[in-house]
Amino acid sequence: MTGMSQDERQTLLELYKDLRVADVRDGMDWNMMHQYGSVHHSIRPLFPARVVGIARTSRYMPYEQSIPHMSPDEYTEWVAWYYREVSKNPGFAEIEDGDFVCVDQSGVSVGILGSNNSLAYYSKGARAFMTNGGVRDTDELILQQVPVWSQFVSQGMNQGRIRFDAKDVPISIGGAVIRPGDMIVADGDGVIVVPRNIAHEVAKYAHQEFSNDKSGRRKLYEQLGWELDHTVA
Repeated sequence: MTGMSQDERQTLLELYKDLRVADVRDGMDWNMMHQYGSVHHSIRPLFPARVVGIARTSRYMPYEQSIPHMSPDEYTEWVAWYYREVSKNPGFAEIEDGDFVCVDQSGVSVGILGSNNSLAYYSKGARAFMTNGGVRDTDELILQQVPVWSQFVSQGMNQGRIRFDAKDVPISIGGAVIRPGDMIVADGDGVIVVPRNIAHEVAKYAHQEFSNDKSGRRKLYEQLGWELDHTVA
């Protein structure tokens, strides 16, 4: 993907694996990127999770055609055609271990990610999903512990509502530009995007602030007589 070698992928994933969104936000600030990278707070997780991954992007657009009048049996055949010819995303067949799947669905109220397809991509190595539209089958997604950040929950399926447009292209989610190969960090503070070309410099200062925070809180834990946990150890 985007010419990134496996060695580079693994280096970046290892570099960011311990960092929180807050640390990465600080690292971006230290690189004079104050107005860049933070995804709008309306993009929220289904359940508490912390994920680091590499952006795999795709874009969908509203479906512009009318839906023909059909019997339910005819509709079953039409839906199969729709998923095969209109909304099939070839990029999902290319998912690699460590991908953070980012879907710009133009805000259409569709549960483009659900319990079945997201689990299939998760089994191939996708670490998490983010969309500026809807997600459905949320009870199963929570049960399966497949991390998803979305704009809202939506009951509708794709057919008649949305069509595939492009894969591996720059997209925008929550006001943040996401390019294939960018670093994505997500946790309870939301999501932040780090451009690939400055990922190492951002990580350098993110780790600086992460270490300072951990050291300061460890001293306070000791002062309070609290047992040390993994966030300060």
